Amino acid sequence: MKLRRIGPFEVAEIGLGCMNLSHAYGAPPPAEAAEQLLRRALDLGVTLFDTAALYGFGANEELVGRALAPHRQRFVLASKCGLHGVDGKRVVDGRPETLRWSCEQSLKRLRTDVIDLFYLHRWDKSVPIEDSVGALGDLVRAGKVRAIGLSEVSAATLRRAHAVHPIAALQTEYSLWTRNPEIAVLEACREIGAAFVAFSPLARGFLGGALRDVSTLGPKDLRRTMPRFEPDRYAANLTLLDGFEAVARRVGCSDAQLALAWLLARGEHVIPIPGTTSLAHLEDNLGAAAVRLDAGTLDELERLINRHTVVGGRYDAAAQAGVDTEEF
Repeated sequence: MKLRRIGPFEVAEIGLGCMNLSHAYGAPPPAEAAEQLLRRALDLGVTLFDTAALYGFGANEELVGRALAPHRQRFVLASKCGLHGVDGKRVVDGRPETLRWSCEQSLKRLRTDVIDLFYLHRWDKSVPIEDSVGALGDLVRAGKVRAIGLSEVSAATLRRAHAVHPIAALQTEYSLWTRNPEIAVLEACREIGAAFVAFSPLARGFLGGALRDVSTLGPKDLRRTMPRFEPDRYAANLTLLDGFEAVARRVGCSDAQLALAWLLARGEHVIPIPGTTSLAHLEDNLGAAAVRLDAGTLDELERLINRHTVVGGRYDAAAQAGVDTEEF
């Protein structure tokens, strides 16, 4: 894989989102299998691993720490604060004292003395963004964090934060079926020199082509709360896959590789972080680095799957209220 820049670091152009191994998509894999996948990703050249205090309420950080701490110098470690579990419930808390506490807890779970990239997972709108970012800047000066990121914020909030302390990366959902970063934050990141880290680059499994029947999703699968995965809407969205798969066959790649190659072509500052629990899918995803798409193919994909052709919002009302992203 080629290298892309994120703050002071150079990383392989496709990273790994670790959430799936502990959180959100039903029962996680056994610990041994999850650790094996993390180590395999490292061996295949992945150098950006992304976790968070929220994922599994600390369990995902512990997993990453167990599996990768012996190889700490070989990768860039990203985690997140400001959104964590308390008594089994998600809590957003961006107060400086909470962020400092959260950092200490993450360092212990990750078995490291410094986190390379520490994101504010959600902006706590009861706390000025300047105060939360100021606290993260203090962690940089204390040597506990090397660079700061933000997650699910608007271009205006990004610029306010960047005025307080340099922001190395902004992370939000981005794929062919989630295009709202194109409103403003994609260009804002380019302007200030921040990386744009794209989570859910395979549209939470939709663009992988394997999820045909949403009734098979487990009762605790996060996608059950998302409007696009409501059965009737998902059935409508599935009609888009025939054309998408035809393009993949013509290009000579898998569905997942096509989706990731499209993202890589969006700009040198874009770094997708697909997640998976499957070794086969991991290897397939990383193969996207070898796929090159010409301008005609890129245009064809964007006409096929976009905000006008996809049915349903990406979040329900409660989840949407918790983010600060621009929306069409």
